Amino acid sequence: MFRFEQLEIWRLAVDYGKDCYKIADRFPKHETYALGDQLSRAGISISNNIVEGSVGSVANFKKYLNTAIASILETVNILNFAYEIRYIKLEIRDEMYEKAEKLIKK
Repeated sequence: MFRFEQLEIWRLAVDYGKDCYKIADRFPKHETYALGDQLSRAGISISNNIVEGSVGSVANFKKYLNTAIASILETVNILNFAYEIRYIKLEIRDEMYEKAEKLIKK
């Protein structure tokens, strides 16, 4: 087992990333390579940064965690935008917002 696989934050980030992918998949087809792709990439970036940071020093890990937080905030912004242009419902936006807050607090 790799070190990152023992981290609860990594598991939460993977689940959050999967949720981002599922939401992006429901966007209109013309958004596949635009907003949908951006949400998917930001979603997977969160767990990727946790993995990359887990192999270095504590200082290096903190740097990668900050990058992961930036990716979380990017997804929040995209989800807010998607809600405002009626791609997602308020309930989905709010649910993801709560998950994002939980991830950042970990």
